Amino acid sequence: MKVAGLGQCSLDYIAFLERYPLEDTKEEARALFIQGGGPVATALVSLSRLGVETEFSGVVSNDDAGRLIIKGLEDEGVGTRNVKIRKGGASQTAFIVVNGKTGSRTILWKRPTVRPLKATEVSAAFLKGADCLLLDGLMKDASLKAASIARRFNIPVVLDAGKVRDGMLDLARLSDYIVASEEFARDLKQSPREALLSLSASNPKAVTVTLGKKGSVTWQNGKIFSQKAFRIKAVDTTGAGDVFHGGYIYGVLQKWDIRKTVEFASAFAALKCLKPGGRSGIPTLKETLKLVKR
Repeated sequence: MKVAGLGQCSLDYIAFLERYPLEDTKEEARALFIQGGGPVATALVSLSRLGVETEFSGVVSNDDAGRLIIKGLEDEGVGTRNVKIRKGGASQTAFIVVNGKTGSRTILWKRPTVRPLKATEVSAAFLKGADCLLLDGLMKDASLKAASIARRFNIPVVLDAGKVRDGMLDLARLSDYIVASEEFARDLKQSPREALLSLSASNPKAVTVTLGKKGSVTWQNGKIFSQKAFRIKAVDTTGAGDVFHGGYIYGVLQKWDIRKTVEFASAFAALKCLKPGGRSGIPTLKETLKLVKR
């Protein structure tokens, strides 16, 4: 099994605080650390942990952050041959504040200063041997090109629809599976169920809207079902959505029915939240299946 992903990669600076600070005050951090991040990049790391071959395509600069981003991916077994390194700029970075009492996180991020991938830089070779393509839509032209190639070769396309961006709805129409956030539904000025129906208009195989601690709702073949979130004491929710996407794709690769796929993805994401950081808490397949069974 192989998954190709095109989208964001980041270097995350994470601070754990006892409580979220008031404006114009100082707060001592319980812990500070640096870790790779980004929706598609972290989803691929989670798949790599599950034993899936992965290949990432994105953009970094030749700065320290870029080098650490690539090293973090390679250390996890994610292929980086299709990462473009553009000189003289800054790679994407993020500063994440985690509320130690609730596990919730606030993200401040800056996109790379180097130019994004161009459509001409995406070729069929990137998708050679792939069983699935994951996109987050940040780089519109490159994403649309990759989705078009994938459809030509009957490779399922999974869209991480975190926020409504330029071209995102066009990309949704090219996707087989759409996993959107509650924020995406709000951007559409719709309820999660209304968003399911809107996104299902192009007749994808399934559409899911994640709702954080409230679980998720999923549409398939004209029917809608809910999945409750697994009850855990969250330490840090950073990367939970990205890990959910990884678990979702794993279910698609296993050809599970959509209910089992969403349940597995929910458990996979929940277990990640037991440890700090977007990647350090990604669980094993055995741990996830044990939680589902329990």
